[in-house]
Amino acid sequence: MLGCVIHGRGDLRVEELPTPSPGPGEVLVAVRYGGICGSDLHYWRHGGVGDFRLREPMVLGHEVVGTVLAHGSPAPRGVPAGAEVAVHPATPCGACPECARGRRNICRDARYLGSAARTPHVQGGFAAGIVVPADQVRPLPAGLPSRRAALAEPLSVALHAVRRAGPVAGRHVLVTGAGPIGCLVVAAAKAAGAGQVTVTDLLPAALGYARAAGADTTVLAADPADPADPARPDEAEADVAVEASGAAAGLDACLRRVRRGGTVVQLGMLPPGQSPFAGNLVVGREIELRGAFRFDAEFDDALALLAGQPAFDGLISAVAPVSEAESAFALAADRERSCKVLLDFAS
Repeated sequence: MLGCVIHGRGDLRVEELPTPSPGPGEVLVAVRYGGICGSDLHYWRHGGVGDFRLREPMVLGHEVVGTVLAHGSPAPRGVPAGAEVAVHPATPCGACPECARGRRNICRDARYLGSAARTPHVQGGFAAGIVVPADQVRPLPAGLPSRRAALAEPLSVALHAVRRAGPVAGRHVLVTGAGPIGCLVVAAAKAAGAGQVTVTDLLPAALGYARAAGADTTVLAADPADPADPARPDEAEADVAVEASGAAAGLDACLRRVRRGGTVVQLGMLPPGQSPFAGNLVVGREIELRGAFRFDAEFDDALALLAGQPAFDGLISAVAPVSEAESAFALAADRERSCKVLLDFAS
């Protein structure tokens, strides 16, 4: 079977991999679609994401959907062979203090598909067949096509970020960064009842995707190093800001444009090491700065939301066969030409 293996910076290979066999409590999933995530692009372009660096070859991918082919023995209940499923990519340890407090998304010993956060790395889902614990697969809701279901993982990240912000119903939400995650934050905020969603980005094409996701106002940022001008009418103060670009300038813009006593959620993974930070604004304006990392139960909510919203299909820019993975990665990295790019493991 074919899989996408990253060997180092710029070294992505499509290789023949052995077909795994499921053990007790596991299922073998024939992967149909895999969404190329920003973290996958970071591994490909930079050899790491945030503080997580590649130390050995790793199968990429954690946004995958497919069909259950086989069970381990004894067969787990509730997931019959032939079922179309989405794969929750996280395996929390269940024993650490964070898991005990219901914060499984920040489990200190979690395994996450396609992650170099630990060594040996956790191999990912960009392979024609993968084995995962049975309790990590979710049958697709009726009416949800598998192609759209490939958005479940990034939409879960967006839903978790919006929930970290607290109640947003009727409020003005600012999102910095209109990449795939930023656009899905727009959709998540609108689903949570946000009264107005404003999105900023450096690229007009990205803002077009943000409007398709439901943004009320889009602002083209001329220079990420320049602070926002509060005098401009399209840059009114926000009640909540979600930083989804992963750039220090985006965080700066959020801190300058959220109201006094407002909330800023840092969702984008910043570059490794120290980042410049307008800490005095946090103090002087009593801004609440919160992190958002991955997700947990939001995965089921994401599938339900996707099932009822065919408009999400507009965020999928292209679907490429796995044999053309490198060109698909290049397209996914070109934000002027794409939003979300999927790999097709059945073509």
